[in-house]
Amino acid sequence: MKIIIVGTGYVGLPHAAVCAESGHEVYAYDIDEKRINAYKTGERKAIESYVNEPGLAAAIKETIDRYLFFTTDLASIIEGVDAVFMCLNTPPQRDGSSDLSYLSSAARDLGRALASREEKKRVVIVNKSTVPIGTARFVENILREEGAENFGVASNPEFLAQGNAVEGSRRPDRIVIGADTEEDFTILRRVYSQFVNHVRIQYLETTPETSESIKYMANSLLLTYISYWNGVGARLAESFDNIRMEDLKRGVTADSRISTWGSYVSNGAGGSCFGKDIQSLMYQLKTAGQNTDLLQSVYNINEYQKTYLVDRAIHEAGFNFNKKTVTILGLAFKKRTNDMRDSAALNAVETLLSKGVKEIRAYDPLATEPAQNYWFNPEKNYLFERITYHDTPRAALEGSDAVYISTDWEEFRGISRTIQTTVTPPYLVIDGRRMVPDYMSLVETGYDYLPVGGNLLRKA
Repeated sequence: MKIIIVGTGYVGLPHAAVCAESGHEVYAYDIDEKRINAYKTGERKAIESYVNEPGLAAAIKETIDRYLFFTTDLASIIEGVDAVFMCLNTPPQRDGSSDLSYLSSAARDLGRALASREEKKRVVIVNKSTVPIGTARFVENILREEGAENFGVASNPEFLAQGNAVEGSRRPDRIVIGADTEEDFTILRRVYSQFVNHVRIQYLETTPETSESIKYMANSLLLTYISYWNGVGARLAESFDNIRMEDLKRGVTADSRISTWGSYVSNGAGGSCFGKDIQSLMYQLKTAGQNTDLLQSVYNINEYQKTYLVDRAIHEAGFNFNKKTVTILGLAFKKRTNDMRDSAALNAVETLLSKGVKEIRAYDPLATEPAQNYWFNPEKNYLFERITYHDTPRAALEGSDAVYISTDWEEFRGISRTIQTTVTPPYLVIDGRRMVPDYMSLVETGYDYLPVGGNLLRKA
């Protein structure tokens, strides 16, 4: 099959690489020339400066210039195409609705390119990004307005977890296709031929609107589960003495009907999907006249988690952040990615700056450059000049009065020893991910320890 991927970010690039591994002729198209030129090099560092996913650079290197090609010229690759996957950002607007401007602009460009084809064979346009219910019809109308002929528009949402996008694309738990005609289903069965009759992978064909709904329901349900543990489980362990959080999780999830996934407590879920998708779903339901109280509560709990540990430090530990130096360990929204979108660290840093901290000393193994790009804007807020970036946890800890662990990088599990050999009490350790299993060694040597899902611990 000849496939075009429109948009080469966290969704489009892994999809392009894995489709190429399957032997398809794949053209990854983007209007960002610098990005495309970086991918064309096939070099790991250049690729990962834009999308950092385990195994992605290697997959690109294996297929580039044989099955996988990068371009900024859509017109030059449109002839003979079988399927076009739209992998574009749909960020939330102030009212919770999805901003479809990127998708709309790309669809107009694509419509004009399709209209210019000499060969008018059937082509299916596939919305791969998470888009509001009814977007397949929206894209169809745009393409027709631009003169495109003999095409269908389908929905094929991605269900990838960042940090595992390549393996998730190679071995998905499901493939959901929403289309209107047997002709379009046939084309997409050929694209995904290795999954159609798979014994483990569910291959579902349905309507475009059902497919669009599945993604919203799935992400909102996952965030509901996370928020339940944060809003109930964590609060229990923080409110009553002698509750062991890990035992609470094991005891509850021993019931086979209750998932172990998400049964952790944290300083809130981030990333490009959960918050955006639940806001969009609320907007769509409200527009349809439906009650969204449950979804609003789920969203509110998750947002509260991102800053409440700072308030606990003030009220429970008696810590005054004014003119203090605070270390932030972890800037990405989760481990194994450099993506900072909706990261809890963003909220924590801005809250700490509002409390008058003198300096924030930050460390993340992958997200330092994205963080610098995000915060380096003196016109936006001069307070961001108080953030400094460091190459190791130890360097970030030096001279600090407290540390806030915000991301679940595995290297932070052994951080207690580094803390003890770098800074001395009085010192506050705020653990937003429960990453310090040997926390009692800190407490016994005079450090205050304040974890999510637990009481403040300090030496008697």
